[in-house]
Amino acid sequence: MSIKDLQPKEVFENFYSLTQIPRPSKKEAQVISFMKKFGEDLGLETIVDAAGNVIIRKPATPGYENRKGIVLQAHLDMVPQKNADKVHDFEKDPIETFVEDGWVKANGTTLGADNGVGAAAAMGVLASKTLEHGPIEGLFTIDEETGMTGANKLEPGVLQGEILLNMDSARRGSTQASWSSTWTLRLRASSTSAALAVSTPQAYGPPRWRTLLKACQP
Repeated sequence: MSIKDLQPKEVFENFYSLTQIPRPSKKEAQVISFMKKFGEDLGLETIVDAAGNVIIRKPATPGYENRKGIVLQAHLDMVPQKNADKVHDFEKDPIETFVEDGWVKANGTTLGADNGVGAAAAMGVLASKTLEHGPIEGLFTIDEETGMTGANKLEPGVLQGEILLNMDSARRGSTQASWSSTWTLRLRASSTSAALAVSTPQAYGPPRWRTLLKACQP
C-alpha cells in the first residue's frame, strides 16, 4: 500500500509529494519552489519572503469574511539522518516510504513527518473546496530544525491572521497551539469529561502569547 492511499487522502497525498522533494535543513530551495507553485496553482496569493518562508493566503468563504483569520504554521525542513548501511543523498534522493502494521515508515532514513505531516494538513485546508472558513494563511517556515532561521527572520506585520496554530506536535490526545518559538499552549480534553487542562509558560509569556491564550480559552 502506498501512503497516497491512506485517509484522509487530502493530507497523505500532500505528504507523499513532500517526501519526494529533498528538503534537509538549510537546503530547502526545491521545497520552497514546490510550495510556491502549489499556492499559485490554486490561484491563491503566494509570497516567498527574503528568508525563504512561504505564505499562502486563502480568502474567507462568502459569509465568513468577518471571522478571525487563522494562520496554519508548519516548517518545511526535515532532519536528515540515515542508517549506517543505507545509501541515500538527502540533497538529491526522495524518501522511500511504506506502510507497515498501520504505521507510515521510511526505508533506512528519517521519514520527515516532522513536520511534513503538519505541512500536508495545512495544504489540505488551503486546497479544500468544501470547507467553510474565515480568512486562512498557510505559513511554511524554513530551517526550523537547526536554528529557527525562518521564524526568526519573519518580518513583523506580514501575517494578517489573529490566531496562529502550530501544526508541529506529536502528542496523542492533545492539540498544541503555538508558533515557531519556545512558547506553547497545550490543550488536553478527556473523552469522559468536559474539563479542559491548559499548560502555559509562567505569567503567560509575552503579549503575543497572552493574545493567543485569550483566543483559545472557552
